[in-house]
Amino acid sequence: MNALPLAGQIRNTLTTSILLLATSNALATEYEFRDLLGNTLAPQKCSAKTDAAARARESYNIDKYVKVFCETQGYGWHVSETRDNGKLVCNECSDQSGKYQCHLEDLRVTCKHIKPGSVGMLPGKG
Repeated sequence: MNALPLAGQIRNTLTTSILLLATSNALATEYEFRDLLGNTLAPQKCSAKTDAAARARESYNIDKYVKVFCETQGYGWHVSETRDNGKLVCNECSDQSGKYQCHLEDLRVTCKHIKPGSVGMLPGKG
């Protein structure tokens, strides 16, 4: 048996074990999560009930409001996920018959931000 290949195997094993130890001790970024309920606002424009309902349920509209909900929590809060799109509420416009304004109530969103003191928050550490 040749000693040179055995030394190479030992060196590879030591290198692998050192890399595994180094990666297992690395700290992961910790997040704080918060669940919020909110309502969207009805548009100023009145339209047919089907059009108003479609406008209220547009993904752009939902994404815009859930982002605002999370940002009202303070600096660094972001949308983690939208859990529930809520229920559609349509009200008839008082000045125009047959026209409606619709909005969503009880949108459920989960917001997150980096936990203070975790990795990435302290200068020169992490």
